[in-house]
Amino acid sequence: MDPVAAYAHCEHITRTRAGNFYWGIRLLPGPKRQALCAVYALAREIDDIGDGDLPVEAKARALGAARERLTEIGPDADQPVLAALGHASRQLPIPLEAFGELIDGVEMDVRGTTYETFDDLVVYCRRVAGTIGRLSLGVFGANNMERAAPLADALGVALQLTNILRDVREDYRNDRIYLPREDLRQFECTLDPDAPPSPQFDAMIRFQTARATKWFDDGLRLRPMLDPRSSACAGAMAGIYRRVLRRIERDPAAVLRGRVALPAWEKALVAAQSLAGR
Repeated sequence: MDPVAAYAHCEHITRTRAGNFYWGIRLLPGPKRQALCAVYALAREIDDIGDGDLPVEAKARALGAARERLTEIGPDADQPVLAALGHASRQLPIPLEAFGELIDGVEMDVRGTTYETFDDLVVYCRRVAGTIGRLSLGVFGANNMERAAPLADALGVALQLTNILRDVREDYRNDRIYLPREDLRQFECTLDPDAPPSPQFDAMIRFQTARATKWFDDGLRLRPMLDPRSSACAGAMAGIYRRVLRRIERDPAAVLRGRVALPAWEKALVAAQSLAGR
């Protein structure tokens, strides 16, 4: 398949679906931007299976089919996303096996997995987001890939922990509770959006934001290991999510009212600051 058309397809998906990530991806030079759009497009396809309206059994079959399609990744693939990713992976050391781990994580959602401890939750976060960090690192490159890989993984976990807090209300409505049961018990609170906010709930959410902040602090040690444009991309993505996290920390009950998000002008500011090396 024509790589120009394949990449254009992936960039359209990323531009229209990656509300936060595209602000960072657009800071990359052309070849790396195209490659990361291809990574995002396939990850989006996999995530959409888990988040869709199909019955559980049908989702499981669709994820199985997606896993089989990973073997078809290559520049001659019929599907544009697989073709673009195949082309990109010939140019850059993208760890394609991480997509299999991503499918493992989405299967946890489909099965309705719940999390007793934070260590249990970290397994899920590494699968659905640490994988994206490692795939992105394959696009970015680093002066020491062995040292960089766990930092990219940690940054992915930090982003996912922020997602979990941001989407508390929406996930609850979809019968998904990600926060560890041990934390809910410790703070003697529930996640019922119809219940009035309480000091216990606020304390529990602030406990979660502090934990996510530590993961960001660890993961952002990756930036000096990247070239300037890749560092700006990672910084913009992380910067947007850190601002979301700070908003939640200031007003924990906001997560019961709806999804916490930044306006476009603020995302643009974060991206500009990251490009300037801040």
